[in-house]
Amino acid sequence: MTVYPPQLSEAVQEHPFPLVFATVSGAHLYGFPSPDSDWDLRGVHVLPLREVLGLDEVPETYALERDDGVVELDLVTHDVCKFARLLLTRNGYVLEQLLSPLVVHTSPAHAELLSLAPGVLTRWHAHHYLGFTANQWTLLEREDVPRVKPLLYAFRTVLTGLHLMRTGEIEANLEVLNAEVRLPFLSELIALKRAGREAEPLPDPLDTYRAEHERLVRELGAAKEMTHLPNAVPDTVRHAVSDWVVRVRLEAERQG
Repeated sequence: MTVYPPQLSEAVQEHPFPLVFATVSGAHLYGFPSPDSDWDLRGVHVLPLREVLGLDEVPETYALERDDGVVELDLVTHDVCKFARLLLTRNGYVLEQLLSPLVVHTSPAHAELLSLAPGVLTRWHAHHYLGFTANQWTLLEREDVPRVKPLLYAFRTVLTGLHLMRTGEIEANLEVLNAEVRLPFLSELIALKRAGREAEPLPDPLDTYRAEHERLVRELGAAKEMTHLPNAVPDTVRHAVSDWVVRVRLEAERQG
């Protein structure tokens, strides 16, 4: 069982709106936190019914950054409606947040949305991970001295996408993903990152890793064409997610 710093629970308790869930994302989810890594807390809140029905434009995202000298916290939550809209697109970020096994706060509404999650997966989520990994590689090439951290992100994203296309499941932990592909250098890089050496130059020239990354990108492109995942979210699932938003909003109003 994962033990979280008490500052995470405090941030949840102090949230100005009712929370559906709050989970840990970022390096802790990806399996390579440094000793000084901040805690990325992500989730869903419920805006009051009066605010969303009124004429005034209401911010749908709540953000909080806090550093007490011991724990650095980055909290971001979306209103249920915004999160649901994102969930019905090819957005891997929100899927990873929803399905994160590192749960700080949960609720029956969270459990219900988890049950709907498999229905929103499509082959087009591959484009999210192809785009993400391409951006990371571009950043690496722009660095005068390529570093450990962005290379880990480049491999993490392409492997998450590949795993999703092949299994229909989200897996964001690079150590778990590497158990499938068995790239020895990834274990070395993860160890460097966990030791707080993420800003150091790569142990070998960037071209040393390029061939494997390009191979995985090609495999992800091919897996998108062969996956059993559908081309689009079924209408029944879209309606179910919409109904979920309504129920959550009304239940929060009833309890508030």
